Amino acid sequence: MFRNVRKTPLVKSFYLTSKTGGEIYLKLEIMQLTGSFKFRGAFNKILNLTAEQKTRGVIAYSAGNYAQGVASSSHLLGFKSKFVMPTSAPQAKVDATRGYGSKVVLYGETFDDAKAKCEENIQETDETYLHPYDDVEVMTGQGTICLDILDEMWDVDTVIDPIDGGGIISMIAVALKSFNP
Repeated sequence: MFRNVRKTPLVKSFYLTSKTGGEIYLKLEIMQLTGSFKFRGAFNKILNLTAEQKTRGVIAYSAGNYAQGVASSSHLLGFKSKFVMPTSAPQAKVDATRGYGSKVVLYGETFDDAKAKCEENIQETDETYLHPYDDVEVMTGQGTICLDILDEMWDVDTVIDPIDGGGIISMIAVALKSFNP
């Protein structure tokens, strides 16, 4: 996995350090292959698919970052992917996903609309469904961020992470507790 996943830098924020009195470092996942930590989870999930699952192709729903992660991973490993994205998804993210060779179906205005259409498609096709966050292999891949952090700075007091689906923070917590309780 690590030959394709970039080890992104951990840099000190002098501004936040001056405002808080603590030493604040930022993990620059913007420098990951697709510009997001989502690539880590997508690539790990795809590495763990069976040959049969890869042959069938993969399908998922996303508003952008996960789509780019799976699309680029599928492209790197040589099999097809399809995404259902809401019509409200940023055009740049739709174009980037298509740029990796993925088929994009635009449906509905919301993320939930796209999810429902994706689940409907799964019933009609033989494609392998990849959930964007509620999946152990996706979360494990995302959690490799913490391995990068600990590799550069072992004595970490606190990691602050935004929460959406909860996958990344779950695995960061597991890794921190396991390696640096």
